[in-house]
Amino acid sequence: MQRLSVMFLMAVVALTAGWSVSAVAAEEGPYNYLTAEALKVKLESKEALTLLDIQVEQEYGEHHIPGAVATHAYPVKSDDERGRLDALLPQLQADGDAIVIVCPRGAGGAKRAYDHLLGRRIAPERLVILEKGQEGWPYPELTEKIGK
Repeated sequence: MQRLSVMFLMAVVALTAGWSVSAVAAEEGPYNYLTAEALKVKLESKEALTLLDIQVEQEYGEHHIPGAVATHAYPVKSDDERGRLDALLPQLQADGDAIVIVCPRGAGGAKRAYDHLLGRRIAPERLVILEKGQEGWPYPELTEKIGK
């Protein structure tokens, strides 16, 4: 009887571990990424795309890619921040251009923006996250500042 109890406990632990791994995997989702090099090529060839910059106002002012649409929606956790993305929905839905989400580091905020836009019926094939975000953007000649 004790052997059955130990086996049952082991099975429960294994199942629970499997569920938590699946939940983490589901949260990560299949995100599309674009390298800085690939984005540079697209910008230089004047490919139609929307640069959706979610950096906070100060960071955007310090460094952003020319032509980026400032949303100041980072970290995309509150209704107000998601509303800043929603304000651009008519513009985003008006064309079929790729939408490159520019986040400070290309991580959590970008994924939340991506997920939010998916929920607003923006096609997943249009959404990409700039890999490593603005902090990983290695092209100072393709960077603007506001003010200074």
